[in-house]
Amino acid sequence: MLEKKHHEYREKIRAFALEKIEPLAATLDAEQRFLHEHIKPMAEMGLLSMLIPEQYGGQPVDTLSYSIAVEELSRVCGSTGITIAAHNSLGAYPILAFGNEEQKKRYLPRSVSELVAFGLTEPEAGSDAGGTKSYARKNGDHWILNGTKCFITSATHAFATIATAKTTDDPKDTAITTFILEKDWEGYSVGKKENKLGLRGSDTAFLHFDDLKVPAENQLGKIGEGFKQMLITLDGGRISIGAMALGLAQGALDCALKYAAERVQFGKPIARHQAIAHTLADMATEIEAARLMIYETSL
Repeated sequence: MLEKKHHEYREKIRAFALEKIEPLAATLDAEQRFLHEHIKPMAEMGLLSMLIPEQYGGQPVDTLSYSIAVEELSRVCGSTGITIAAHNSLGAYPILAFGNEEQKKRYLPRSVSELVAFGLTEPEAGSDAGGTKSYARKNGDHWILNGTKCFITSATHAFATIATAKTTDDPKDTAITTFILEKDWEGYSVGKKENKLGLRGSDTAFLHFDDLKVPAENQLGKIGEGFKQMLITLDGGRISIGAMALGLAQGALDCALKYAAERVQFGKPIARHQAIAHTLADMATEIEAARLMIYETSL
């Protein structure tokens, strides 16, 4: 399943994660501090542009390599894993998949080194995108957008957000339209930051749009196609979330194996007690099964 290039890529990302990411991981989580220190070196490694073609400044890799990268980053820091997964799969990808050439040239080169957020979920609408309350009204050569998005990864730090809104007054019409919104526009503001139990180095917050003036050229795709676009986007994103979970599990097993080899009871490391050894073996087996499933999906 894995070619030589995949093994070499894993070694490269693993070495980077151990050197650059792991030393700060616990501190960022404990202090609920965003991983600013990681963004520049990750951009230089191409980790912000794994799905972006070279013509826009990206360092593209195949889907399996992408999954391996998210896995290895999450193995030492789940916050880093989810930040990278959300940016690539949910932020940059919709621009690549549904944007016109002008939009790609304008936003993808910047996405190589800066984060893009994904704004679908609202207080009353998540999986039920038809319940979207955000509304955009056409006004000449632009749209006026009002609404609120919640649980947005990297909301505070992304330079742009891919966001959805209803574009019709008909309450029976559940169609939504997608827009590219820039953080520095008047009417775009970041709201409450969530206080989480885990992944605390990853930023999760509300976004508010108050009479946000959106140029017509920032409409992503056709009017009413937003739901279809989001389903396609989320399908790809699920692979990276699986890879993130895999990395977290492997990281937990790494810690368990290390402790079991160091902790001595009854005159020997607890890893040599059969009950502990069987538990560790079961954990390793389940993780390997998950890895095979995720890699197969990534092919």
